[in-house]
Amino acid sequence: MSKSIRIGSGSAWWGDRVEPARLNAERGDLDYLCFETMAEATVSAAQVRSRRDPDFPGYDTYLEDRMRAVLPAVLARGTRIISNQGWINPDGAAARVVEMLREMGHPGIKVAAVNGSLITDRVLELTDTILENDAPTRSLSNSLISAEAYLGAEPIVEALRGGAQIVITGRVADPSLFLAPMMFEFGWTAEDYEKLGAGNGIGHLMECGAQVTGGYFTDPGFKDVPEPWNFGFPIAEVEADGSVVITKTPGTGGAVTLQTVKEQMLYEVHDPANYITPDVVVDFTQARLEQAGKDRVRVTGLTGKPRTPTLKVSMGCTEGFIGEDMFFYAGPGALRRAQLAKTILQERFKIVGLKAEEIRIDFLGLNAVHGAATPADAPEPYEIAVRVAARTSTRAEAAKVGREVDGMAVSGIAHTGKRVPHQDRVREVIGVWSSLVPREAVHPAITYFQS
Repeated sequence: MSKSIRIGSGSAWWGDRVEPARLNAERGDLDYLCFETMAEATVSAAQVRSRRDPDFPGYDTYLEDRMRAVLPAVLARGTRIISNQGWINPDGAAARVVEMLREMGHPGIKVAAVNGSLITDRVLELTDTILENDAPTRSLSNSLISAEAYLGAEPIVEALRGGAQIVITGRVADPSLFLAPMMFEFGWTAEDYEKLGAGNGIGHLMECGAQVTGGYFTDPGFKDVPEPWNFGFPIAEVEADGSVVITKTPGTGGAVTLQTVKEQMLYEVHDPANYITPDVVVDFTQARLEQAGKDRVRVTGLTGKPRTPTLKVSMGCTEGFIGEDMFFYAGPGALRRAQLAKTILQERFKIVGLKAEEIRIDFLGLNAVHGAATPADAPEPYEIAVRVAARTSTRAEAAKVGREVDGMAVSGIAHTGKRVPHQDRVREVIGVWSSLVPREAVHPAITYFQS
């Protein structure tokens, strides 16, 4: 049983930067490097893409970039990798990693794929009610494209016990990726809920990467941190009793302070006393934080309560299309021209018979974020981007938005700035709904590969 371990973050979402992960692998002296790349809509978006593109492999499109950046250092040190980059094809992701290992001349490395989170074919039988609106889940039968349960840490622990140096999963709750090495190294069981609470709390601090080292925290003039262009990803120095020091890669920008850690601790936590995860219900209310040195914050007192009998399931559904485009005004009178342009488009949408569930025409720089809550006396901007969007049931209706915005180039008003429409201005909408499934109805499975 280990006395302490060092766990580093490799990513906080699909589009995260790769360079900080490489620095963590090379300089972090890590036992584990964990990659989190799945937002709520990731699996649904992957399912949509797989329907359109038969060549899409179904795993993280940056899998190769990330692995090539970190594999030389982690293999040299013996660092283990845990990653949910498998998306809807963990086996395919694991097989690709094995191919890379062979190409790099590293035979005998065991890679595990954790499956079982995808329950699309059974979800309507296993669930009753949509959490967001209390409607029956069967009401989604005609639009459902994917459903994935949030697995916990236990199948990852099993893969580590099976000798895997790299573990690739599908949908696993974000903190569980970081909890798994603690359970494995410290011998924590599923019944050690106080320690699991501490471990999942640590995972929550780590899952958003640079957010705990100053990313998204930084607000110039109010909350400044050094070198925000060079944020380091966090490292957790975890003790067997569940205490931790959060720090970051030496020589990187950002900061680890009481303020950055507190903000991340409460981020997306509705009830700090009852933060529900697949492994445990985390209680943050007894946590104690201490600045233990430059870029070092010690966290103690995290605890937990027994886990729930159900797992959350995220269901992706097709919900039509959005047509979207923009054009621009600048200089004196930009606002009045934008206002007339809005009226023109509203009338032209009537002329072409646009059938839309919702139409929005916002002025970026004035009211696009706060909408109706924008103060009436807000200062007039020097330049404005007019964003036009409509939600429709068909792609053909959504395409009308771009066609009418194109018309503003020569059939609009003075000083209209129009961009060339080289990009796709219609996108499919994926709605995400939630429900609960009995824990015993979800069956994780592990497949092993070897380079």
